[in-house]
Amino acid sequence: MRRKVSLFTIVNTIILLLVVVVTLYPFIYMAAVSLSSSTYVLKGEVTLYPKGFTLDMYTLVLKDPRISQAYLNTIVYVTLGTAVALTITSMGAYALSKREMFFSKGFTLLIIFTMFFSGGMIPTFLVVKSYGIMDTVWAMVLPGAVSTWNLLVMRTFFSGFPPELEESGRIDGLTDLGIFFRIVFPLSKAVFATIGLFYAVALWNNFMLPLLYLRDPDMFPLQVVLRNIVLAGQTNSAEAASVGADNMIVEESLKFATIMVSTVPILLVYPFLQKYFVKGVLIGAVKG
Repeated sequence: MRRKVSLFTIVNTIILLLVVVVTLYPFIYMAAVSLSSSTYVLKGEVTLYPKGFTLDMYTLVLKDPRISQAYLNTIVYVTLGTAVALTITSMGAYALSKREMFFSKGFTLLIIFTMFFSGGMIPTFLVVKSYGIMDTVWAMVLPGAVSTWNLLVMRTFFSGFPPELEESGRIDGLTDLGIFFRIVFPLSKAVFATIGLFYAVALWNNFMLPLLYLRDPDMFPLQVVLRNIVLAGQTNSAEAASVGADNMIVEESLKFATIMVSTVPILLVYPFLQKYFVKGVLIGAVKG
């Protein structure tokens, strides 16, 4: 029996295909330009695939001391920030998922309130400055350590656990922390992987916090260095002038190569965590 395809499915498929094309084309174009010889870029002959294949732009990018230092800084910020954010968010969400917790609904409402009304940029800046963590790693980690949305997702996830699991743990003499680490955590790998990826991507792409809280150029993450290169079209490498005759083309190719270097690493993480998305984010999902 042939299955009928509804009009909604056809329209939805067409729209999604258009979204895919609009999303992928700039990425493919930037990759092609960054891998092409400046001569072909100057003639406007590069579209979807590189011409005059060369890695000169990537050599320049990776040799730039700012890029290597920024890469190291970003990896530190992402690793430490994700670990801190997951720890605080998961423990807070687990506590709020317990109905017997004192004033749990009130705390939840207060946390939801912060999702719509924040303290503002200047008050947050003054708080960070008063704690003396300007120009430190913690300035990149602590201000964004908790996302209200992520906390609510994890809270709802934890709320779906059968009470019998915790009761069996208490019979064995486990405390609340013991139940969390020995029972809840092993059964929550999906939501930890998903929320962890959300935090990691946010930290990887973040450039607002370093602009506010970092003054030392040696502390800048990759995105700030990328922003400076894209806006100013500058490079510290003396080899830039020898790559091509037209400096503007070199700058454009260099910008695209820098964007690719900063984007591809985080994209490579997605295929390994994609299988956890539906189970990890689905509100009220069955755990196990």
